[in-house]
Amino acid sequence: MVLALSLFTNSSCSCSSMMFHPYPLNLSHSLQLSLHPTPSLYPQQEAQALFSVTKTNIKSQPLNKECFRPSDRAFFQCRCSSSLALTDTAAIINPVSCVSLIDSCFVSGTLFSLFREMGIGYEETQLLLLNNPDLTLVSIDSLHARVLCLQSLVFDRVALNHLVMKRPTVLTAKGIDTLLNFLRDELEGQLEQAQLKRFLSVIEPRFFVGFPQKVQLLVDRGIPVDKIVHVLNKINLTKALCHRSMDEIDRIITFLEPFGGIGLIVRWPAILNYDLDNQLIPKIKVLTELNGGDVRDVGKVLHKFPAILSYSVKHVEQHVELLRSFAGLDDQEIFRIILVYPGVVTASRERKLRPRIQFLKECGLDSGDISKFLIKAPLFLAHSFRENIAFKLMFLVKIGYKYRTKELATAIAFTTRTSCENMQKVICLLLSYGFSCEDIVTMSRKQPQILQYNHTSLEEKMEYLIEEMDRDIEELLIFPAFLGYNFDNRIKHRNEVRKSISGGRMSLCELSTQRFGKRK
Repeated sequence: MVLALSLFTNSSCSCSSMMFHPYPLNLSHSLQLSLHPTPSLYPQQEAQALFSVTKTNIKSQPLNKECFRPSDRAFFQCRCSSSLALTDTAAIINPVSCVSLIDSCFVSGTLFSLFREMGIGYEETQLLLLNNPDLTLVSIDSLHARVLCLQSLVFDRVALNHLVMKRPTVLTAKGIDTLLNFLRDELEGQLEQAQLKRFLSVIEPRFFVGFPQKVQLLVDRGIPVDKIVHVLNKINLTKALCHRSMDEIDRIITFLEPFGGIGLIVRWPAILNYDLDNQLIPKIKVLTELNGGDVRDVGKVLHKFPAILSYSVKHVEQHVELLRSFAGLDDQEIFRIILVYPGVVTASRERKLRPRIQFLKECGLDSGDISKFLIKAPLFLAHSFRENIAFKLMFLVKIGYKYRTKELATAIAFTTRTSCENMQKVICLLLSYGFSCEDIVTMSRKQPQILQYNHTSLEEKMEYLIEEMDRDIEELLIFPAFLGYNFDNRIKHRNEVRKSISGGRMSLCELSTQRFGKRK
C-alpha cells in the first residue's frame, strides 16, 4: 500500500488530492483508468471535496502519463481513457476507479521492476504491456519463476531480453511451465542456446503441448538417451516435432528402418525435417530404382552421404540422365559410381561432368572403361580443373606421357588422391636419386600408385634400401611395388628376419612375396 501511495507524490499532478481506498489491492484490475460520472451516488459537493476536479480543470490540465509518472521512471505510467464520460457541470470520478488505478499501477510497477532486471527499458516495458495485456493477468511469482527457469537454460541477460521482446508469450503461454521444466530437468538444459532461441521465439504457444511426449517417442523408438540431445540440437524442432503428430513422426522412423533407421537418424538428424510423402519417399525411390530395389546398398549411400536427400528429385534425375546418355552407362554402373562417390550429384553437369567425360572419350575410353575409371577415381569429377587437374596433366605430359592416351587417363586416375604439391615433390625426389623422366614413366606404368605416395615416406624407404639393405636403387625399376609396402611392419621387419635366418641375398620381389612371421 505504501508502494502504491508513493506513485502519487508528484506535486505537479492535478489529482494529488485523491483519497485512497483502504481495501487490499487486487492485482487483476485493468491498466486503463476508467472515469464514470455517478451523481446519484456521490453529490457534486462531496465529489468536489474529495477530488477537486472540474470539467474546466480537466480541459485545461488533461490527465495523461505525466500526471502519475514517478520521478525515477520506475513504474509504468497510468493513463486515462480518451473517451471520458463527463457531465455538463463537472467530471465526477468514481472512487472504485481510483482503487483500480492504484492496483494497476502497483502491478505495473512490479512488472516494470521484473523487466528491468532483464535489461528491458521503460519505454519497451510500456509497449510490451500495452500489446500483451495477458502479462498483467499472470501472478508475479509465476512470471519470476519462468524467468529464473529461462536463465537456468543458459539464457544470459541479452539473450533473455531478445527472447521476451520478440515472443513475450513465452512468459504467459499455456503449458509453458511444463515445457520449460522438461527442457531444464529431463534434458538437463543441454539444448544449445541458439536452438532454444529459435525454438521459443518462432513457435506458436499452442505447439508447446505434447513436446515432451514426442521427444520420449524418439527415445522409445531406439534413439539412445545419450544421443537424444545431439539429435534435438541438429533438427528444426518446430518442423520436425511440434508441427507433426505422434503418428507422423512414427511413420517417418518406420519408413527409414530398411535404410539404416535409428543409426541414419543419429548420423544425420536433419533427415527428420523432411516431409515423408513429398520428399523422403520420392528421393529415395530414385536411388532404389537405379539399384533394382536393393535397399541395403541404398542405405549405404544414405549413410555415407545423407545430404544427398537435400537435392531435389529433378536434380538427381538430371545427373543420372547425363551419365546414362552422354557417358553411355547403364543404371547399375551409375549406381556403383554413386555408391563409391555419392557426391557426384553435387558436381555441376555442364561445368564438370560433361567436359571431363568428353576428355575420357578423347583418351580412347569406351563406356565400360569410363565406368571403371569413375569407380576407381570418382574425385576426378570433383576436383577443380585449373587448380588441380591441369597442373597434374602438365606434370605427366612433361615426364613423357602422351596426351589423349589411355596411359595418361590411367595415370591421372591415380593422381586424384594426392595433391599437386605432393605429386611434384615425388617426381623431384625420384629425379634427385638419378632416375630419368623415362624411368619414372616406366615405374608408374608398372605401379601407377607411385605418383600418389607420400614423398616423405617414399624418401625414408629409398634411404633404407640403399644404406641398410645395401641395394642398388635401379632395382626399383624392376619392382617399384616395393615403395608401396609398410616400412616398419613389412620392409624393415622382413629384412631383419632375412639377415637372422640365412644372411643370403634376395631380390626385392622375393623379399616381398615369401612368407615371414608376423612382427611381434
